[in-house]
Amino acid sequence: MPTSFLYVAQPTRVLFGVGTLSQVGQELERLGARRALVLCTPNQAEDATRLSDALGPLSAGIYPGAVMHVPVESARAAIAHAQEVGADCMIALGGGSTTGLGKAIALTSGLPILAIPTTYAGSEMTPIYGLTDAGLKKTGRDPRVLPRTVIYDPALTVGLPVALSVTSGLNAIAHAAEGLYAEDANPVTSLMAEEGIRALASGIPRVFAAPTDLDARADCLYGAWLCGTVLGSVGMALHHKLCHTLGGSFNLPHAETHTAVLPHAMAYNALAAPDAMARIRRAMGGEGISAAAALYDLAARHGAATALRDIGMKAEDLDRAADIALANPYWNPRPIERAPIRELLQAAFEGVRPD
Repeated sequence: MPTSFLYVAQPTRVLFGVGTLSQVGQELERLGARRALVLCTPNQAEDATRLSDALGPLSAGIYPGAVMHVPVESARAAIAHAQEVGADCMIALGGGSTTGLGKAIALTSGLPILAIPTTYAGSEMTPIYGLTDAGLKKTGRDPRVLPRTVIYDPALTVGLPVALSVTSGLNAIAHAAEGLYAEDANPVTSLMAEEGIRALASGIPRVFAAPTDLDARADCLYGAWLCGTVLGSVGMALHHKLCHTLGGSFNLPHAETHTAVLPHAMAYNALAAPDAMARIRRAMGGEGISAAAALYDLAARHGAATALRDIGMKAEDLDRAADIALANPYWNPRPIERAPIRELLQAAFEGVRPD
């Protein structure tokens, strides 16, 4: 047990359980909101419209303009729309892209966010925002962007396609895995991290086998909540830097990128963070293999792409990706060196199983 550490709890109200979506109106009133703008991606406009209609006069309509990696242009358009309709609150219905758009609006306006996740992204539990400008994704932390209320209704994730459920779950595991060896890791977040990984490692195979299994969906959402809380409480390291680079500069899909990179980032840091790797392996039930191999196998067994080349990365861009990642690196337990990072990217590009 460490003799000293710092832990700061995030002030978010969480409602968890099947049917909690019905409490959105009450939660808006608790926030003092009278004109809530429902944010979503174009694909979720129908769900957002149903929610907006159910809210009646509490809704300021929907804005179906959320896109991946939050380009600054889309953020500016959303901010202008929120001002035009007189919104005093935002409801982020969807995954990380929608929550990210809400955060971009909150960063400028200070409007509160009520998040309703339909994926396992976990960003709803963090004060971290990201904006992509001129091909570079920049991240920051600001308490204004932390959602005030999060409603986790497992029934809303039943429609999440199985393939995306798997990669979204592995994206969430990445938050907790890096949290275990973060520079400011502490016993509280480490407990959350290990439990979150355990819940997702148990839930993902069951969702894969039976996509409408509400218990399995609930386990994955519970794990995502814990993993997101870890991400919001401690710093990020190499894995997230690489994924921010690949997503922001090369427009690779978010969850799929995390899935392909995660085993290789874990292998890179394995010798520098043995305790973290032991906890990851224990949470995943990976007896006799490394944490990196256990993560790779979880993805491969359930149909996820394990190679960056299969999700749109080009071989000729790997050198530039390494240069961008090294230009402003995050803290990492193992020193960041170009040659090993380039080897890591090559292995992730090819989808090689880590030893």
